[in-house]
Amino acid sequence: MTYRDEPLTSGKTASDVPARPPAATSQRPSALARAGNPLVLALAGSACISASAVLMKLSATNAGTAAFLRCALALFLLVPLAWREVRRVGARPWRYQAMDLGAGVLLGIDMVFWAASVLTVGASVSTVLLNVQVVVFPLLARLVSGTRLTRRFVLLIPLMLAGVALASGAIGNPQPGSDPVAGVVFGTAAGVAYAGYLFLMRLGGGRAHTVTPVCVSTAAAAGTAAVLGGLWTGIDLNPGWPAWGWLITLAVVGQVVAWLLITAALPKLAPNVGAALLLLQPVMAFGLGVAIGERPTVTQALGCALVIVTVWYSSRPPRGRRS
Repeated sequence: MTYRDEPLTSGKTASDVPARPPAATSQRPSALARAGNPLVLALAGSACISASAVLMKLSATNAGTAAFLRCALALFLLVPLAWREVRRVGARPWRYQAMDLGAGVLLGIDMVFWAASVLTVGASVSTVLLNVQVVVFPLLARLVSGTRLTRRFVLLIPLMLAGVALASGAIGNPQPGSDPVAGVVFGTAAGVAYAGYLFLMRLGGGRAHTVTPVCVSTAAAAGTAAVLGGLWTGIDLNPGWPAWGWLITLAVVGQVVAWLLITAALPKLAPNVGAALLLLQPVMAFGLGVAIGERPTVTQALGCALVIVTVWYSSRPPRGRRS
């Protein structure tokens, strides 16, 4: 990670580089931060998240229940890990914790709307719709930190949005039993909130703390999901088996492991690169959705492919900087 008083690399501007954390929290990088390449960590985290939609659908619970319980159950693992991390490297600065809380509120909103999207248009298509965050995330970076947008990215935004419309079924033939209009609304709302979450987690990323920001944001997400989900769909605190089994797996794989990996990787990646790496999610989620019996129409499959290809191409670095 580069700080303001160190040489800038990879074309970053001074406004895109976070201030150096206090010495007490920056001397010892976290175990995950030392473990490997951020590219590999982000890919592994994306692979874990890609199974989330299928696990949520298999639980057969409503949006509020799935969103709240996945976060609440994850805290049973995250709280002890965060306590251990604080004892090892010291407390996380308050300004970073404030970012974690804000990110968690957005994550809770994302999870409720995304769960509703899964129930509306299916696990495979809903995960593709979530990738409107790939448009929002760099725009936030541009507004807040001055990160430049490429001309190619701007020109391809309409094409990607057309792919979203096709994937949802709003244009063409939707999957039988789905609601494409509601799917677009829920998926877009989830994607915007998700982009805000990723951006705040990237800004608040520190070298010493990996578990603590995930724990704080997950706790805030649980509270937000409890309020929003409780008012919207209600929350069933006794969904029975096998729902508990699917939700526990969702909490461990899709919430704890996935976000520990991604949180360790995002601060070291440029905004468009970090967002593009998360494209592994819709690719795998689409395949898993088909594996459990979902049958998107041909136009929806084409829309999913258009979204994935467009985002991949728009996030590629210029030819002279690919090395």
